[in-house]
Amino acid sequence: MNIYYVYIMTNRSFTPYVGVTNNLERRVLEHRSRRPGSFTGRYHLDRLVYFEETDDVTVAIQREKQIKGWTRAKKMALVNSVNSGWKDLAGEWFDDQPVDSSHGLQPAQNDRRGSL
Repeated sequence: MNIYYVYIMTNRSFTPYVGVTNNLERRVLEHRSRRPGSFTGRYHLDRLVYFEETDDVTVAIQREKQIKGWTRAKKMALVNSVNSGWKDLAGEWFDDQPVDSSHGLQPAQNDRRGSL
């Protein structure tokens, strides 16, 4: 069975980015690599502050589109409902070394997912 994640990444300015993936750890690393020219690279989105999971890819894509259509205030309220401190939920998933985007991704240290 596959698991799909709808997630929100943010930065110091609390700019929300909503996405969907089937591998949350890999996707967080991709965001943190700050690829030149990408939205996440331009806005330095490096904090995972919210995620949901489902085993239905169609549900995940529909939910992503739904949340993307919300106002910034409504997205912030969603995050606040489960993560009022806006803690980085992936903060302990990886080695403390920075990601070097020129050399690809670094492996995850372990799998510590919180439940929301």
